[in-house]
Amino acid sequence: MRTATLGLALAAILIFAGCSGGGGGSSSTPASTGGTGGSSSTNPSGNGTTQTQSENSIATTNSLGSSAKSLTDYNNAVSPQADARTTLAVQNGVCQPFTQGGSYEFFTPDKNNDPNSTEQQYFYDNSCAQLARDETRTWTSTSSSSETLTHTMKIFALGNATPSAIRTDTVALLNATFDQYGFPNPALGFSRSDTGSLNIAGSNTINSGFEVVMLPISGGTESFCGDAAGYNATGIQSLNETFGWQGAVAQTGTRTVNSDGSVTWNVTHSGSTAKGPIGTLSLAVGTQNTACPITKPMYTLTGGTSLGSYNIPTVATYKNGMLLGLTITNATLANGYALNVTTSTTLSPTSNLFISGTITNGSTQIATFNVNAFGDGTLTITSSGAQYVLTDWHVVK
Repeated sequence: MRTATLGLALAAILIFAGCSGGGGGSSSTPASTGGTGGSSSTNPSGNGTTQTQSENSIATTNSLGSSAKSLTDYNNAVSPQADARTTLAVQNGVCQPFTQGGSYEFFTPDKNNDPNSTEQQYFYDNSCAQLARDETRTWTSTSSSSETLTHTMKIFALGNATPSAIRTDTVALLNATFDQYGFPNPALGFSRSDTGSLNIAGSNTINSGFEVVMLPISGGTESFCGDAAGYNATGIQSLNETFGWQGAVAQTGTRTVNSDGSVTWNVTHSGSTAKGPIGTLSLAVGTQNTACPITKPMYTLTGGTSLGSYNIPTVATYKNGMLLGLTITNATLANGYALNVTTSTTLSPTSNLFISGTITNGSTQIATFNVNAFGDGTLTITSSGAQYVLTDWHVVK
């Protein structure tokens, strides 16, 4: 199903030359106020203190998360009739297993029978018994080519019937042609913005925003641009700091429908990360863009101290709304760090070892992380063994 739903000096923001222009936005450069806190023991490898390694690894992982979360958001924004999910319309309420493991169900209207609604549930098992995600969306038409919608995603840990986190988003769609489910047709182009928050244990933990401008298909190619930003509102208590990110498509990305019905998104996401004392970062929301390239991102980060810039070439493949492959090769990150990400061909997408990443500084491994297709898992600092929790593609504690 679709997910209603990828602080820097201005010069760094403008490195994404491939997308820009339809609308202004608010953009602020991070102030020179940083946090300290946490352990500052020296790592004998010569790659900085344990504190520094943790900071840079969290920033790196959030950079990846911004790109991956954006693409998932983009992918699940479009009409099911425009990609591999055409079967959803004729299999309403039928449990559908994934070949690699896991399963899903689609409902229209949602299970509450709300008007103008859809619901998609993803499961850890093949028989739609162990719920992993429950996503509902309701939309309101504001004109023949625009609508607003509310998206709610409940996140469930394996074997737990009570959601461990809930994400809510408010979405605006412009210049779109809609199907009967309120989804825009990507081949005809549209503009979409999404502002939301992730609530964990009753606490507003992640605030973030994404926007995408999908250009009308040309020569068989669907191209897009977009931007994203966000931060951890509760911070990482063990470090006494909080972290944020902002970035955009460095060059116009492409969306390709493959012969097997899967959809591949290919893009380079560029931007910056920042840190600061808990409570000092915020999300600035400007004007929604309607054309590429983007000169003023709709979403930017304010506050904190810049940790540096990143450039992440990303290839992501989805089928029936599930991420089935994520590849990142030699991404360049702040402080000379590098990132490589691979996807298992033997594990289920719902396994927390499905996607693996390695963060290095030269020849030295700094950290590793493992997540499932939903972006839930663990980041581990190599030198100290310190671990941090990822939920919905971002480090939350």
